[in-house]
Amino acid sequence: MEEKINAVLDKIRPQLKADGGDVTLVEYKDGVVKLRLTGACGGCPFALMTLKNGIERLLKEEIPEIKQVVSV
Repeated sequence: MEEKINAVLDKIRPQLKADGGDVTLVEYKDGVVKLRLTGACGGCPFALMTLKNGIERLLKEEIPEIKQVVSV
């Protein structure tokens, strides 16, 4: 499952890196993905919106087993 999640995150990384940030998978357990936004994304006021409207939406579309994405 972690390989699938990382494959989806690899699709998102270029946009995050263009803004000086990145995303790291911390843990997957029971349908919940824990991610850490780093770099410029870590302190960005739009980080939660990026996480929910961008990353979570794409992960759920591509991996139906995912129920929720949270930032840690």
